[in-house]
Amino acid sequence: MAVEAGLDAKRIQELDKQHVLHSWSVQSQISPLPVAGGEGRYFWDHDGNRYLDFASQLVNVSIGHQHPKVVAAIIEQAQKLTTIGPPMAHETRSELARLIAEVTPGDLTMSFFTNGGAEANENAIKLARWYTGRHKIVARYRSYHGATAGAITLTGDPRRWPAEPGIPGVVRMLDPYTYRCPAGHPDPCPVCSGGPHLEEILQYEGPRNVAAVILETIVGTNGIIVPPDGYLESIREVCDRHGILLICDEVMAGFGRSGKWFACEHWDVVPDILTVAKGINSGYVPLGAMVINAKLADWVQDKFFAGGLTYSGHLLACAAAIAAIEAFQEEGIVENAAAMGEVMADRLAALAERHPSIGEVRGKGLFWGIELVRDGETREPLVPFNASGEALAPITGLAKAAMERGLYLMTHWNVILVVPPLTITREELDEGLGILDEVITLVD
Repeated sequence: MAVEAGLDAKRIQELDKQHVLHSWSVQSQISPLPVAGGEGRYFWDHDGNRYLDFASQLVNVSIGHQHPKVVAAIIEQAQKLTTIGPPMAHETRSELARLIAEVTPGDLTMSFFTNGGAEANENAIKLARWYTGRHKIVARYRSYHGATAGAITLTGDPRRWPAEPGIPGVVRMLDPYTYRCPAGHPDPCPVCSGGPHLEEILQYEGPRNVAAVILETIVGTNGIIVPPDGYLESIREVCDRHGILLICDEVMAGFGRSGKWFACEHWDVVPDILTVAKGINSGYVPLGAMVINAKLADWVQDKFFAGGLTYSGHLLACAAAIAAIEAFQEEGIVENAAAMGEVMADRLAALAERHPSIGEVRGKGLFWGIELVRDGETREPLVPFNASGEALAPITGLAKAAMERGLYLMTHWNVILVVPPLTITREELDEGLGILDEVITLVD
């Protein structure tokens, strides 16, 4: 059968409609944009329309599109050896593991490579149960940990509903969502300070039954929720006191997104297990990792590790990750994220002053959320929780208006995620925020 080459946009859309099943979508209601290319912070379509990528695609293209060092590393590795199985050792895989141990905080020292973040979280909860001999996992409601069987059960938002009943043993705690605090902000707030609320959950579940607490250090798609100072430290202290492992999911927040290599570093907390993906190589080739501390690494040495993936530590993915980490170090990309994050903080605060539809802006580094409301006093969301269809029209209309002006945005219900590549310049940031200012006016 002949392969069609040089397809135009119309033919790409026809084939897509017939043969591609898209994630998290009603197939009949979507019309994906055919993308022709990308470079730096921009991508473009087949008609030559260029878009500033303020979403880093799915908050993963942290280094920007087509970074020459990463592309060259993939080509070089492909010319040498494309793949080997997980039972083998190779310099590319070993060097990446060493680099990860170098850039991660504390005594995080050994990596189990996966194809993405969901698989990293699957292996993290499996290892936690195995190590502790306990079966319960505490996760939060406003969370997303992936779409595979265990990871979607860990996920707190409604994307888990179609997959239920999920795996057993997952219990929930509330989130430190200070703008809409579920505890109503008593002083001190047991939810937003972390430890007291977790202690109450453990009282009901039995701490001797709980293997791990898993949380996004900074919540991603569910609103860029940054925990108050002291929260993560308090969770860490409770976990230590009860022999419970702390798993920080930094699939989205890790590798410079928050202005530090890893978001947990903002609070000087080191988890027992760190799960990463996305920014590890900016999604150039699928890759994730479960990174474990020295205690777990020592414990597992004489155990049969009951986990494996055919493409674990794929050489092309590892080569891309090495090049990406080296580029981050050589080009000061994490430092740029921190510096541009300060600009972002000031500019978004100014936007909030001008626009009555902005209830709150929050974030760190280049990881920001703009929460849109109908009423600043009542904080009624612009669109309801778990809205779909026509109820989403205000936010989808805003995103469409931005796209027409050359700005690609990611939105989730009533929150705009402002998450450009970490290599963005001041001029590009000004360009994007200028368009954002314009389109938010449409919903004021």
